[in-house]
Amino acid sequence: MKQIGLGLLGLGTVGTGLCKLVMENKELIEKRMGISLELKKALVRDLNRERILSQGQLTTDPNEILKDPSIQIVVEVMGGVEPAKTYITEALKAGKAVVTANKELIAKEGHELLTLATEVGQDLYFEASVAGGIPIIRTLKESLIGNRITGIFGIINGTTNYILTKMSQEGSSLESALAAAQRKGYAEADPSSDVEGWDAAYKLAILASIAFGSRVEIDKVHVEGICKIEPEDLKYSQELGYTLKLLAIGKNSPEGIQVRVHPTLIPQQHPLATVSGVYNAVFLEDDSFGELMFYGRGAGELPTGSAVLSDVIACGRDLVLGKAGSLNCTCFEERPVLPMDDVQCKYYVRLVVDDRPGVLAKIADCFGSNGVSLAQVIQKGYEEPVDLVFVSHRVQEGQMKKALAQIEALPFVHKVANLIRVEGEEQFGTAAR
Repeated sequence: MKQIGLGLLGLGTVGTGLCKLVMENKELIEKRMGISLELKKALVRDLNRERILSQGQLTTDPNEILKDPSIQIVVEVMGGVEPAKTYITEALKAGKAVVTANKELIAKEGHELLTLATEVGQDLYFEASVAGGIPIIRTLKESLIGNRITGIFGIINGTTNYILTKMSQEGSSLESALAAAQRKGYAEADPSSDVEGWDAAYKLAILASIAFGSRVEIDKVHVEGICKIEPEDLKYSQELGYTLKLLAIGKNSPEGIQVRVHPTLIPQQHPLATVSGVYNAVFLEDDSFGELMFYGRGAGELPTGSAVLSDVIACGRDLVLGKAGSLNCTCFEERPVLPMDDVQCKYYVRLVVDDRPGVLAKIADCFGSNGVSLAQVIQKGYEEPVDLVFVSHRVQEGQMKKALAQIEALPFVHKVANLIRVEGEEQFGTAAR
């Protein structure tokens, strides 16, 4: 039986979940893998706080983990870029395998850290950095390593999915749905990373880099959150046959890569349309198998702890077999990331306008003069101003923006209330005709 010592950098929700699983499944892991995982030390800020580990297993000194030869695997579950990056660097240089759940760190500094891991011949695994308990990283790196992934569509932020589900089902405002998410512990006191889309953007940068074999820097990801979504948009989208989700979208084409996070309308027949509450899902398109979807809990103590544990066991297996570092970095190309103005899709547009003769004709003329063809138009409301809702055919985003700039300048247009992209109709039917 190979004994492997674990050192944890952080002992919050995810670290506690990992410890629970190691303790509860110790015998099972030993029988299945022939390795014995030993929880040696955990780095914490407060030694006096009650923890799942004993007082003797806690420390405030990272060197007690990074310089301990009996610890072969370091698990980083602190979050943030620093000091996590420094600790991981030191651990790798000290000959230790590293497992992290840190999406921001991997999105921003993953290329450098993975390069270092390869140079020193050590593992750096990060399954838990995306979609909690869903094994999507290992699937892309191992199970689908011989496939050409052409599309990624992900609901990879449970907080915003819960908010949009509540708004859709109950007609709640964004503010009240967010407050409910905070009461249930689904949203942080400062929810900006979630509702502004950055949490999903970090995860998309990781997924796209692996799936497309080309490094995607976080500042190349187009990011829009859900802050502009109003109950009216949910209501109108349902009438039109759509469901509204915050999607992380990656597309790979001969021209380059698209990486974007934004509210998106998808047909109600689409598999992602049924993903509700805090659940996550990743939908993949490929030129050989067609479509695959992975679904499960995207956060939480045990789901994320389970993803960390799978990486720990993989590191242990590699240590036993002597093949560490074999799958660290799979970015072997340099593909351009396409600007948003070059993206083509359908659009939902909601305008607030005066209700008078000739308004629709002049707006339609602005669309037409910019090459925007309309698939559907509906008017809602009886008292001025009224909502005027359009769904376009496929068009370049740059053309749509030019049309809306002209429309917004018209004297009878109060505002362009929302612009939402439409995806998924090619595979799952046309909702708006």
